[in-house]
Order: sequence, then structure tokens, then C-alpha cells
Amino acid sequence: MFDVNKTNAVKYLLFSSLYFSEGIQLSITTVLVPIFLLDQGLTAGLTSLSVGVIMLPWVLKFIFGYLVDRYQQINKKYYTLYGGLISALGLILIGFTIDQLTIIIPIIILFFAQCAITILDVSLDAWAITTTKKKERGSINGTMMAGFFTGLAIGSATLTYLAEHYGYPSAFFTGAFIITMLMSIPFLTKQPKIPSRTKTLPTSLKNEFKRPYIKKIIILLPLISINSGLITLAVPIFMKQDLMLTVSQIGLITTIFTIGRITGALSFGLLSDHITRERTLWYIIIISIITSAFLITAQNWTTLTIIYTILGILNGGLFSVLFALLMDVTNKHISAVQFAIFIGFINAGEFIGSTVSGSLIDLLGITQVFLIASWILGPSLLLLFWIRTTQPTQH
Repeated sequence: MFDVNKTNAVKYLLFSSLYFSEGIQLSITTVLVPIFLLDQGLTAGLTSLSVGVIMLPWVLKFIFGYLVDRYQQINKKYYTLYGGLISALGLILIGFTIDQLTIIIPIIILFFAQCAITILDVSLDAWAITTTKKKERGSINGTMMAGFFTGLAIGSATLTYLAEHYGYPSAFFTGAFIITMLMSIPFLTKQPKIPSRTKTLPTSLKNEFKRPYIKKIIILLPLISINSGLITLAVPIFMKQDLMLTVSQIGLITTIFTIGRITGALSFGLLSDHITRERTLWYIIIISIITSAFLITAQNWTTLTIIYTILGILNGGLFSVLFALLMDVTNKHISAVQFAIFIGFINAGEFIGSTVSGSLIDLLGITQVFLIASWILGPSLLLLFWIRTTQPTQH
């Protein structure tokens, strides 16, 4: 058995590879499944509703985090394994039944597969919190986010190709095979120790969220992520409607944006291990404000590609550093549920940004939306300064 506490290479391989598997699963849900549902004759509205139902476990991930922390008889290693393997099993079932059963059955199976991968996610985050040191969490989160974005990009490209040329079952079987093979890494890794808890889980949670530092963090999380939700949906609309780019051109620019996210996650994550998390976030936000505003100057695809790539670097860096900061202040005794709650607030901000972006474009125009995306980061700077005045409690 490999020990992540003794071998850094194993630690980085474990966390990055499992986040890669999450990227594969997300590419299936957000790219492959919508295409399949549209091919089956579903309307755009029913397709988006179906994907929303499938993705519901991610909104409720704090419930899975609570269960992982509540029932500690099962080690986080095995929660991770079970989550990944059940998710892969769901994809296999879909591969065998997708051409034979009514469309509702694959949707139900995918819902439970998402529940399983969500269990993997909250368990893996808790595993990382309990086995990493503060001075390395920036680089650890950088590799985790890089693994996730890489899995998302590779899954989006390869699985759609397989579906088009060899049929949808081959794509689901391939996704299941990749996830199953990656589960060999935690299987061969020594299980982490479970921190003892002296208080009940509800009491510990209540005490944590009474802390002034945590209260300020909770205000920051949704606000700092609205920009990401606005930009990631508004820019593709801008490429299609204003620049009139082809689907392949939009795909290429989006791929470059993803490469930028990988680069930013790794570089800024590493940087935050050498300077403070707050200072790194400060630099990222200031540059993001300027770069987001510069989107209004993009009148051709080359200018847009340069600006969008820079935003990708900043976006990847933002989340890797933010996640490292959250791991630093998470109580190891309730790591799964507390960290899941933090991520829920981030997801809420992204959801708000992506949900209102289309309506804002129709109401105000794309230029105003880019300026709003830039402006919304301003209060985050003030909040960061406010947060720096309060020192987090060390656990």
C-alpha cells in the first residue's frame, strides 16, 4: 500500500487522477447527455430540465458530506472507491440499455451515478484536508483543478467523437472504463486516519459557522464566483451572435480557455504556497477586473482569444487558491460536510451569474454584461481586506 503521508508523488497522483475522473463524469453529463437527449427529439427546454435533474446531487452535496462525516465507520478511502465504482457501474448500465428502454430510465440511472460521484467528491476533499499540510495545499489544489479541467476537456472531445462514429453506448462504456481504471489508485493507497470528534456533528458545525472569520468567508464565496458564471456563458454567446464564429471556432477558443484554466490552477496554486492566499487572490481579482472590462474591446476572434485565455488563467487560479484557503480554515473533524457547504456557496454564485447572463444580454447588451462582470469583483476586494482583519482559528 502507498502512503500519501510519506510519498508526495502518490499524494499528487491520487488527488489529480480522481479529480480527472470527476471531469470525465461531468463531460458526460453536461456535453454528451444533452446531445443525446436532443437527438432523441427532446426540446431544448426538456433537455436542460433533464440535465438539471441529473446535476441536482451537486447542489445537495452538503447532505452527502454530512453522511460521510456522520457515518465514519466507513473510511474516506472506501467512500471514494464506492462512489467511483458505482458511478462507473451506472454508465455501464446506460451503455447496455440506452437503445432499448424509454428515455426516463437513463436519466434516473445518471441521477444515481451523479449521487455516487458526489460522494467521491466530498470524501476526496475531506481526504485531502486531513492528509495535507497548509504549505502544500495551494499546489495540491492546483493539481486537483488541473486534473478536473483536463478530464473535462478530454472527455468532451473524445466521448463525443466515439458517440458520433461508434454510437452512444461506446462512449458510456469508455467513460466507465476510464473511471474504473482510475479507482485502482485509491485502492492501492493506504487509508487515511479518521480524526476523533469530541462533540456531536451538529454542535461542531454550529460552532464553526459562529466564527467571525467563517461568517466573512461565507459572504465572499458567492460574490467572488458570480463573475465566473457571467463570463463562461456570456462569452460563447458573444462569439456566436456578435462575432458570428462557427461551432468549430467556438470549440477551439473554449479549448484554449480550458488550457488557460489548467495553467492558472497550477501556477497560482503554487504561488499561494509561497505568499498568503489572500494576497494571491488580491492579485487575481485586480487583474480579472481589468481583463473582464477589456472584453468590450474584442472586435475579432484573435483579440477575443487572447483576452479569454488570460481570463481562463485567472479563473483557474482563482478557484485553486480559493479552495486552498477553504481547506486551511476547514475543521478536520467535520471536513466533508463543512467543505461541501463552502463549495455550495461558490456554486450558488456561479449559478446566479450563469442564470442571469442571458437575460442581462437581452436587456442591456453584451458590452454592459462584460462591464458588470468586471464591476462585480470590486466588492470582493473590499471583503478580502475585511477578512484579513480577522485571523482564522487554528484547529
